[in-house]
Amino acid sequence: MSLDHDIAIYSMPGHVIRRLNQVAVSLFHDECAKAGHDLTPVQYAALKASQKYPGIDQVSLAGAIAYDRTTIGGVVGRLEEKGYIRRAAAPEDRRVRRIFPTPEGEALIAEIDPIVARVQILMLDGLDDDERATFVRLASKAAEAGNDRSRAPLRPYEPK
Repeated sequence: MSLDHDIAIYSMPGHVIRRLNQVAVSLFHDECAKAGHDLTPVQYAALKASQKYPGIDQVSLAGAIAYDRTTIGGVVGRLEEKGYIRRAAAPEDRRVRRIFPTPEGEALIAEIDPIVARVQILMLDGLDDDERATFVRLASKAAEAGNDRSRAPLRPYEPK
């Protein structure tokens, strides 16, 4: 299929990135649904971060997955409703909620990780292995350069 490239936005990085994000999210939802799971890419990222950093607080979780701090609570709430994580008050500060994956969450991660790996390949369909590596390297470099200008910057988590 040949696309009409006469419209100026078609060659703008922002437009292309938005379109590729649409492809990525659609593939993620479709592949998860085929496996019988109702999970969003952000929920998956939050679940993976809770697995890597059990006991992470919500604000740190938002930074670890580059997600908006004011809406991370909804993501965490939906994961808790589904039984994939549990929240517990931090002993040092009862206002802070620590997040832990449940056994069901751990099982979901084990089941869904291969699906997510397949989605990564599908979303860059049309690129060979070298092109994929180059794309990821350049996109990562651009994202890192603009990180501090983001409304939800990536803030790597460093457990205390």
